[in-house]
Amino acid sequence: QVQLEESGGGLAQPGGSLRLSCAASGFTFSSYAMSWARQAPGKGLEWVSGIYSDGSDTLYADSVKGRFTISRDNAKNTLTLQMNSLKPEDTALYYCAKHRGAVPQTRLPEYDYWGQGTQVTVSS
Repeated sequence: QVQLEESGGGLAQPGGSLRLSCAASGFTFSSYAMSWARQAPGKGLEWVSGIYSDGSDTLYADSVKGRFTISRDNAKNTLTLQMNSLKPEDTALYYCAKHRGAVPQTRLPEYDYWGQGTQVTVSS
């Protein structure tokens, strides 16, 4: 069965960095686009970043563009989100998600499998 397991969350100071990872199994990882999404306390789920199945292109929400970098290793079935210049408003539960096709979209219903999430807290 499809499994997505996030790791790497924690506490960071404003301006600091964290690196999230998502280990995927149970499907042909290299055939599907992947994304990261997040849910801040009291708010809805927000798409953050996506990457094509072959890693050839990436997409970012305006709120994280220039600060976050998404990448994937199809040989290791791993998705990564490098988060730099963190802000308190980046505090959220971060999820990795598998898209139904090879090209990532910002519409969350197009993602059919989700991990359990990893908590990121940005605070001084």
